[in-house]
Amino acid sequence: MAALLSGTFLAAGAQAAGGKRNPGEASGTSSALNRVDLKGWAKAQIKADKARHAKARKKPATTTALTSASSAASSSTASAVSRQAARLAPDDVSVQADPTTLVLYDTAGPYGHLGELYAMATANLAGHFGTVTAKPVSQYTAGMLDSYTAVIYIGSTYYCCDTPDAIPAAFYQDALTTTKPVTWMGANIWNMANAVGVPQFTQKYGWDPTTSYYEDGGSVGTMTQVTYKGQTLTRKIPAGQDSGVLRPNVLTGPGYPAVTRLAEGLDSSNDHTFGWAVRSSNLTYLGEIPFAYVSESDRVIVFEDLLFDALAPDTAERHRAIVRLEDISPNSDPDELRDIADYLYSQQIPYGINVLPVYTDPNGTYNNGVPETVKLSQRPQLVSALNYMLARGAVLMNHGYTHQYGNAANPYNGVSGDDFEFYRAHVDAANSVIYDGPVAEDSTAWAQGRVDSALAEFAAAGLPRPTLWTTPHYAASAADYQVFSSNFSARLERSLYFAGTLSGVSSDPNRFIGQFFPYVVRDVYGTKVIPENIGNYEPDEFNNHPPRLPADLIASAKANLAVRDGFASFFYHPYFPVQPLRETIEGIKALGYTFVDPATL
Repeated sequence: MAALLSGTFLAAGAQAAGGKRNPGEASGTSSALNRVDLKGWAKAQIKADKARHAKARKKPATTTALTSASSAASSSTASAVSRQAARLAPDDVSVQADPTTLVLYDTAGPYGHLGELYAMATANLAGHFGTVTAKPVSQYTAGMLDSYTAVIYIGSTYYCCDTPDAIPAAFYQDALTTTKPVTWMGANIWNMANAVGVPQFTQKYGWDPTTSYYEDGGSVGTMTQVTYKGQTLTRKIPAGQDSGVLRPNVLTGPGYPAVTRLAEGLDSSNDHTFGWAVRSSNLTYLGEIPFAYVSESDRVIVFEDLLFDALAPDTAERHRAIVRLEDISPNSDPDELRDIADYLYSQQIPYGINVLPVYTDPNGTYNNGVPETVKLSQRPQLVSALNYMLARGAVLMNHGYTHQYGNAANPYNGVSGDDFEFYRAHVDAANSVIYDGPVAEDSTAWAQGRVDSALAEFAAAGLPRPTLWTTPHYAASAADYQVFSSNFSARLERSLYFAGTLSGVSSDPNRFIGQFFPYVVRDVYGTKVIPENIGNYEPDEFNNHPPRLPADLIASAKANLAVRDGFASFFYHPYFPVQPLRETIEGIKALGYTFVDPATL
């Protein structure tokens, strides 16, 4: 894996669902890009940018004193606070009442498959605002963007050298002349400037991408943080996988419009700051594509908030929170559930309860070698505790059927709550969980059978039918997600999005991007997803993931205040004491968040 999906990994020493040491969907720190060679992609990007820079050096000098002076000015450090962005006023862009978004992405070159993965992540976020159309940029035709509220281009293929430019001239021209908001991420903005004319580009936008590069002082540096709206956001890229961030060469003087530095990047190798995201006229530019190695406090938050400027600029500031109790099974302790229910009720906090209706230990891992299976209907005291919770603000949610897969170690022991149900996985020699693909019998009919069995057991126990779903360990196939969505009003979770979903072209069945959201979205599967974006309390390290304590969850909630109408959504295992939950909730409330019922979203 190029990166790990936050929220899917377990401890090797886990106990059964409802026991004392099952981390469940315990969060890691990164988003997933599975079976993607990010190291090779980064190397190719840097090589291409160096070639473009070297080619520019060989040309006769044409820059003016004005350009040289402005280049020096743009490389100087500045206060992150003083550089915080003013947003475009609503009348600066054309915005429709029901926002529609056109997402354009690259498909050319040896890493063309990255484009669709990034396009899905972008389309999912834009799905919060309205309808989304995603197309390869090569399919763009003149005037196409006129039909949309805003357009987003994702430059994941660096068009240079051995990879010819696949962007139609019509898109470059339309992007220049439209009054619609254009958001551009990553590569090829310099090709637009060359195509429409560098003077025309600089006079409209106030910066010169043809003299802007990833390098600073001979290398891409070490970009470690982004400051936005008073929040310091993280950027953690493993060594050898960072292609850098474009550093805009902002021009100053008569004839050049002002360029707003929306978010401030910090290169910790030299303490230089620069515009990680800039805006002028109708163009918002991000110097990288922020979907790889994404943590709960990551710079992707900037992009998630900037979408409001393009698609819903009048949105009022609002911050909501969600808490759910995780991995409740027939093996759970009713007294522990009642204790947490009493605390949450005393605070008038609504919450979700994630229940798997059948507990099984097929190999007797925790039962002295004797196989054991217990259903909800066989645990009347547990059902009574669940009804007690429902009467005091809880919302019943379905968390799979058995939350495990047969008698296989998937990846641990076959016990409910410890293992994946809809996806195969193993633990490698480095103690990391590796995805192996959908289960052998995966199909729409098989997944529907699991859901039907789960719902039948809820009914047999006399419980109401759950309307919300959370996928065990957040992992399933695209076909499974469609089944879940046809049976439940929404999923509350992080999800996997597979190559071929947009294109319809069969691809590697285990190539995906994993994503979590700061707000409710309508995703590329056409279904509603309620966010879980700050992880969970986990006091111990596991599978190369550090502990996450109340202070860590609160810090992530604070970072997400940068999203003007966003959430701080987390989960908690009820076998832990009430006190860490109390600390987390009090800290999140102190930031100004209001806890809401997930069933109302």
